[in-house]
Amino acid sequence: MSKNLVIVESPAKAKTIEKILGNEFVVESSFGHIRDLVSKGMGVEIDNGFKPIYEVSKEKKDVVKKLKKLAKEAETVWLASDEDREGEAIAWHLAEALNLNPATTNRIVFHEITKTAIQNAVQTPRRIDQNLVNAQQARRVLDRLVGFELSPVLWKKVRRGLSAGRVQSVSVRLIVEREREIRNFESSSSFRVVAQLTNSKGDTLQAELNHRFEKEEDALKFLEQCKNSKLSIADLETKPAKRSPAAPFTTSTLQQEASRKLSFSVSQTMSVAQKLYEGGLITYMRTDSVNLSNDAIEAAKGEISSYYGEEYSNPRRYSTKNKGAQEAHEAIRPTNMASHAAGADRQQKRLYDLIWKRTIASQMSDAKLERTTVHIEIDGNPYKFVAKGEVIQFDGFLRAYLEGTDDEEVEEKNILPKLHVDEVLEYTSISATERFTKHPPRFTEASLVKKLEELGIGRPSTYAPTISTIQKRGYVEKSDLEGELRKYQQLVLEAGNVEVNTLEERTGADKGKMMPTDIGMVVNDFLVEHFEQILDYNFTAKVESEFDRIADGSEGWVDMIDEFYKQFHPKIEDAEDAERASGERHLGDHPDTGKPIFAKVGRYGPMVQMGHVEDEEKPQFASIPKEMHIDTIKLEDALELFKLPRVVGEYKDKPVKAAIGRFGPYVQHEKIFASLKGELSPLTIDLETAIQLIEEKREQVANRNIKVFEDVDPIIEVLNGRYGPYLKQGRRNFKIPKDTEPKELTLEEAQKIISEAGEKKPKRAPRKAKK
Repeated sequence: MSKNLVIVESPAKAKTIEKILGNEFVVESSFGHIRDLVSKGMGVEIDNGFKPIYEVSKEKKDVVKKLKKLAKEAETVWLASDEDREGEAIAWHLAEALNLNPATTNRIVFHEITKTAIQNAVQTPRRIDQNLVNAQQARRVLDRLVGFELSPVLWKKVRRGLSAGRVQSVSVRLIVEREREIRNFESSSSFRVVAQLTNSKGDTLQAELNHRFEKEEDALKFLEQCKNSKLSIADLETKPAKRSPAAPFTTSTLQQEASRKLSFSVSQTMSVAQKLYEGGLITYMRTDSVNLSNDAIEAAKGEISSYYGEEYSNPRRYSTKNKGAQEAHEAIRPTNMASHAAGADRQQKRLYDLIWKRTIASQMSDAKLERTTVHIEIDGNPYKFVAKGEVIQFDGFLRAYLEGTDDEEVEEKNILPKLHVDEVLEYTSISATERFTKHPPRFTEASLVKKLEELGIGRPSTYAPTISTIQKRGYVEKSDLEGELRKYQQLVLEAGNVEVNTLEERTGADKGKMMPTDIGMVVNDFLVEHFEQILDYNFTAKVESEFDRIADGSEGWVDMIDEFYKQFHPKIEDAEDAERASGERHLGDHPDTGKPIFAKVGRYGPMVQMGHVEDEEKPQFASIPKEMHIDTIKLEDALELFKLPRVVGEYKDKPVKAAIGRFGPYVQHEKIFASLKGELSPLTIDLETAIQLIEEKREQVANRNIKVFEDVDPIIEVLNGRYGPYLKQGRRNFKIPKDTEPKELTLEEAQKIISEAGEKKPKRAPRKAKK
């Protein structure tokens, strides 16, 4: 029997804390949430003040049983879940499930797992904060109401299996609207003029003309004028400047910077940060605050002074600009500033290094710079060349860290030679290069987080799961665009001669950015049309601020939900009468038959349809390949798709066909089907490539079959699978024991494995959605 039972969220954290607290404390984990809204039905009694109905999840029943026993045996129970609203709710659910008295149960929080923080928390316990619990309950209930009532509407009006959510649907809307901006963007070109110059001492510098020419002939005319023009420095401007460090990390800025500098996804960043936190290496990783404690500022000051020198130290405090910032946490920082490196693996070490440098840099002196701008006159010409340079006089915080940027075209900083007014310069070359305006960039995971934060949508704990959800649902996918080749003109003046060159560049290539799928766009358009308020950015941000008001006790959660539901539920009833949504577009009519051709989302994804369902002759269908979209596909593309399946040629006296199926494009020879990957298209693949793919697949299939027992019905096969050898009979698969050699397996041994596995329980029929 232990005097004290401490319950935390994760087992990794439990081990660390138990070492700190000593023998009189037993530290156990709840493994996260132990209760949630019931999975059957809505889980909310709407007519009973939106009372939530909770259940202990099946996989947590043993955990709760064990914790109940330990809680009965302990003199004092300490609930030590995380210090945000989610953590407060976990503490409340634990108190409810374990029959603890909330008036006497100790609630402790700490933003770092260090001896000092843990001991301070134990010395200053508090009670469960019901306002924080209510804020989390309000979020959970509201999201269940939206999901439970909205999803069945999507099943009826778009496609079964779809779902909607308050924050996830707004996130998809941002991505859809950006994609439409990109698709509607019309690029224009102009000529950018850059000169490579030298002074009398042979020092070089680069300067750009303060004007861009729209037409090639104007650029050519300018270069012709420059042949014999005198270039001289008209003005030389030097100004002192400074650059200040960025604030310490919040959840969203850590996600953004880890994406830019380490190429981490948002969920990867949170997973690695969680391990660093549980290992006692960094402070809590879900925070809106940029504040550092007095101890942290002092520790940083000492570390900077000893490591870089006293002139590099400049202690400073930062304030949070985000109006909806949650609890008064600290920023994300190392728990021990003297540890310059830490972490159990390479990922942890890299993320820790980023956090340490950012924290240290935030407490360092400004960088002092000297910025120089040189204006260069061209005799007889109204335009000027401009050269800009930057010299670092004192590196300050740059010695430790420079914040990344999402801007793909960062202006390069020249180091300029010593120059003076009226100095004459010579050109070595002047080039006028055709440049094209760029469409707005697609969102990365990190820039989407930044946008959501700017709009006040979501909170630190919601960013990673939201981004994971919209990808799992198939509404958004990562781009993998090869782009296309584009010609451009470059005019170069060298040694008194102008040469005109036609060059090529790849444009439109985009990897790893967030793009909406066709189904994502159709669902978004349906929701915007019928539930505009739910998807309104200001409304969603207003809901977040209402959660904040509930958290500080200035608004009742039931009143807030009631107000929301009064506006929301009638929209559900109206949407029941809406037409089905498929994103259908009439592309035109077949040139020979006159039949109409449509692009739309069907049961198995985007497709084209020729003819109407109600026509006497059945309509013809063809799947749309991944590189095409229902809102951009053209009639001529659709006509090509109807030519599928296409006979590519003959191999071993049998036809080789290319087509698009439910799982994408493929080639077929007899009973062998081989998927087409990358840029291969069923419309253009040649026979030689198709045969190569078929033979590779045939070899793969041959290697898959280890043994077949044909004397039983149904037959039993011993196969090689993705995770090793296994047995297959009918539609069922069975594991082969590790100590059994698959090639030597007898029929009797195989039948024994199958019989011991027992009968497979039938799956329950899917629950019908309530109207």
